Amino acid sequence: MKRLTILAAFIAASISAKGDVMTAMDIKDSFARGESAAEIAKTALTKIEKRDDDFNAVIIAGGDGVNAETARLDELAATDRAGLPLGGVPILVKDNVEVRDWATTAGSLALAGNETGKDATLITHLREAGAVILGKANLSEWANFRSEQSISGWSGVGGQARNAHDPARSPCGSSSGSAAAVALGYVPVAIGSETDGSIVCPASINGVVGFKPTHGIVSGDGVVPLAASQDTAGPIAISVRDASITLGAMLDPAHELRDALVNLEVPEKLTGIRIGVLANTQGYDTRRDDLLAKSLEILRSLGAEVIDGIRAESYAELGGDEYQILLYEFKHQLDEYLAALPNDANQLTLAKIIEFNKASPVELSLFDQSIFDKALALEMTEAQYQETLTKIKQAAREDGLDKLLQDNQLDVIVGITAGPGWMIDEINGDAFHGPSMSSLPAIGGHPHITVPMGDIKGMPIGLSFVGARLSDPDVAAIAAAYEDAQ
Repeated sequence: MKRLTILAAFIAASISAKGDVMTAMDIKDSFARGESAAEIAKTALTKIEKRDDDFNAVIIAGGDGVNAETARLDELAATDRAGLPLGGVPILVKDNVEVRDWATTAGSLALAGNETGKDATLITHLREAGAVILGKANLSEWANFRSEQSISGWSGVGGQARNAHDPARSPCGSSSGSAAAVALGYVPVAIGSETDGSIVCPASINGVVGFKPTHGIVSGDGVVPLAASQDTAGPIAISVRDASITLGAMLDPAHELRDALVNLEVPEKLTGIRIGVLANTQGYDTRRDDLLAKSLEILRSLGAEVIDGIRAESYAELGGDEYQILLYEFKHQLDEYLAALPNDANQLTLAKIIEFNKASPVELSLFDQSIFDKALALEMTEAQYQETLTKIKQAAREDGLDKLLQDNQLDVIVGITAGPGWMIDEINGDAFHGPSMSSLPAIGGHPHITVPMGDIKGMPIGLSFVGARLSDPDVAAIAAAYEDAQ
């Protein structure tokens, strides 16, 4: 039985909804008109209680902290409510992001007692925007960076998270519960994090929007690190507009992109917009390719000029070097994060967690910790690290996406994100279907949005939109125009 605090019996939503899912924009408008934040939260909590035993998307939700926050919001005057971009909006947060009300575990039993009593900086910004932090979402343990034979969506703390469209199938990862929770209609928005694919893959496979922002615009303070050169938090939502307003709210109020994201302007047509199609994600499955072709016709119907056959020559060359960078950064940055914790978890190190896992009857019950072992044993010098980091950044930027965007005068590049979802396999682990769009923007630090474009036998697949660094509002506007035209 999950640790879930139920605040009340079901209260039917009085807010307009798309299907049975309320958008964040619907909720904040209704809250501004006087709707109770407490009742909005109760509705979300009841949805979780009714459905989540079958999906394991949520680790913990509700409680005294949620009660106090909704009570504070409900006491606000009408003029104060109207100024909140996320007023009353319930949000679930991936359990590698610190929230003052609960432990932050990264899915690991070794961190089960890691109660820091503070919010990550991005959570502080969300609260200032009026969001209600409802609870913690399940994830692939350690952001899917423990084993080369891992099962996406599984964690020692939360168990196996499942695909919202078929619980026998993978939700992808590592922001597994965040994506499934949005797709299941618990909340309109959840927070995920990505190092390479961990926002966009689960969003694509669960049929929702994922927004990996330009690297560095969202504070990483209070987020369990994997690799700082690529790590970023970002929103998963039921619409591009909801994702954009949430990302804007996650930023420092003085950030140059905040207003454009919060007040996203979506064009009715895309006349004058040049869109390149990344060929590297095609040719694996004709069903995926057919969905892409239909999406390109939608973009053309909006007036966009679509340039087929764009190919990144560095696409297949990055994996090995990227892995070495991630191993190096994880080895050093995890120990630094642990040592700074304000509780007994500050005695942990990567080496001690490896030993903890060996002694645990749960942690190694389904797959090993081969990545942990490789990280601990890595003998890479600082000079080798810097040389390799420079190499892959150039391959992804100057010789990769930046070159494609500039040489072809493109506003965005599109391609197949990932999917469809595969069967959960406790023996063999994950079985990704076809190439993904994630690595180049993950390594290069470019904004990457995935939007649902259709399904294969009921299992969703997303269309990726990637743009130049710091063009997040422009990419969101193009993606939202596509979403509106479907």
